[in-house]
Amino acid sequence: MKLYKTENGPVLEERGEFFQLTDNDWDVLLNRGDHVAVLTSLTRRATKLPNFNPQTDAMAPIGNQEVWAAGVTYYRSRTARMEESKDAGGGSFYDRVYDAPRPELFFKATPNRVAGTNQNVRIRKDSKWNVPEPELTLVVNSLGSIIGYTIGNDMSSRDIEGENPLYLPQAKVYSQSCGLGPGILLSEEPLPAETGIQLEILRGETTVFTGQTSLKELKRDPKELVEYLYRDNEFPYGCFLLTGTGIVPPDEFTLQSQDEIRITIDGIGTLVNFVTQAN
Repeated sequence: MKLYKTENGPVLEERGEFFQLTDNDWDVLLNRGDHVAVLTSLTRRATKLPNFNPQTDAMAPIGNQEVWAAGVTYYRSRTARMEESKDAGGGSFYDRVYDAPRPELFFKATPNRVAGTNQNVRIRKDSKWNVPEPELTLVVNSLGSIIGYTIGNDMSSRDIEGENPLYLPQAKVYSQSCGLGPGILLSEEPLPAETGIQLEILRGETTVFTGQTSLKELKRDPKELVEYLYRDNEFPYGCFLLTGTGIVPPDEFTLQSQDEIRITIDGIGTLVNFVTQAN
């Protein structure tokens, strides 16, 4: 069962069919209990949408939620961040946090900074080394329970972060710095460890990078990440939590304007973003 946000309200996908729901408050919908039973009951008075296309008709699946992110949760991410920051003396920070009990968590985006599928994400005009980071994203309600999953694109300016780890917010948080979508896979059960994550970057009609990983490479337990995030913190509308990346392009690669980023996660779908550069 998947949930999409549209201009006309939430759309539910069930067994390959799409239904326009009459309950239009996205924030309330994400924070209701017993989602499967509630949403199934709503389809009884919903309108079927035979021509609905998630890639063209869905918006970013976010209301008033904040977006947060976890870092250094895959060995590949640990290695990449150590390499980019070694000249600034920060290389050992990432090695230590990879093995530390406390995870790295940081604020990523407000709703207005988020792009949906088939929309533009941005690279900073003061950065020369930019990459997408494909990430399984947890959808968490106000009580701290994982209610579903979506796809996240954590746009990152590697040269800014590498210059000094204290520049992390500038490398991560800016307009259109985050992609989410296309919808939410509603499930209170953990995704299988074999769940695959694929990244493809196209420049024109040419694929310039591909990579893949799976959740079995994720070092941190998603529930552990949520527990740390909700310590001494409140999220009245719930939140989205990106869980880190295990796919990092080689150091000589950087995004260019008009590149197409395609992130696919088994069971959820494909998030497509196009790259623009700030003026």
